[in-house]
Amino acid sequence: MKPTVCVIIITWNGGEDTLACLETVYNQHYGNLDVIVVDNGSTDGTVGQIAERFPQTKLICLPENIGAVRGYNVGFRNALQADYPYLFLLNNDTLLASDCIGGLVKEAESAADIGLVMPKIYYAGEPARIWSVGTRANPLNLEIVQLGQNEVDHGQWDKAIDIDDAPFCAVLMKRTMMEEVGLPDEIFYFYYEDMDYCLRARRHGYRLRLAPAATMWHKVSRSSGGSDTPRERYWMARSSVLYFRKHAHLWQWPIIVLWRSASAARTSLRLACKRRGDSLKAYWRGLWHGTRERL
Repeated sequence: MKPTVCVIIITWNGGEDTLACLETVYNQHYGNLDVIVVDNGSTDGTVGQIAERFPQTKLICLPENIGAVRGYNVGFRNALQADYPYLFLLNNDTLLASDCIGGLVKEAESAADIGLVMPKIYYAGEPARIWSVGTRANPLNLEIVQLGQNEVDHGQWDKAIDIDDAPFCAVLMKRTMMEEVGLPDEIFYFYYEDMDYCLRARRHGYRLRLAPAATMWHKVSRSSGGSDTPRERYWMARSSVLYFRKHAHLWQWPIIVLWRSASAARTSLRLACKRRGDSLKAYWRGLWHGTRERL
């Protein structure tokens, strides 16, 4: 018998995207699955639309937006209490190929030390262009290098491989791994929670895998309001500082400070040239708050 998968989707005022996502979830060839939607205080009728269109979905309605990571953990705790062997965290602004979940489970079942598996993810607006096939981590400065991003897919990423990091846009996670590693760290609120969790999982001895036979499409940057918005810039900046503060060793700090200072200069120049003063202020406010937050 196939192991049961619990799909966990977090939504906030994203009714149209969520309904489209759920349509592809319920059209999976993999039949042994349940779905939890954690609504983060939506005010646009999302909950009612889901209940009407997909009444088989378990809805957990929060009174206010508690952030992405805390929302994840509401769903994770619920699923872990129900003893699901696999938990599939999925962004609501995604569309799955019909064999996506089956491909993920097949890869996860191939070895006991595989703890997390991601699909090959394309841009929804350019269905043949790769958004993510995972990353490699630089051990000197803890930065990640995207694999295959923006490449048109010609089959160059059709082999399952070990990766260092997987975006939490879509990740299948083993219950046994989560019981050992724990839940995502809620200090991140938005962004970098995936890098933090993947690093923790690898330090516990788990492998992370790309399952390219499993495919999906992502409507990028919807949840934060889009790229370079004040909201996106603030949370990205804040979380980046927290990530390096949490994981960097003393010997790595000179390298990280130089690298991140150059990154801050490039980001500031880009925002200034685009006349995004609101985003520039939000970016530096996020950096400052990241240095002040208690770990």
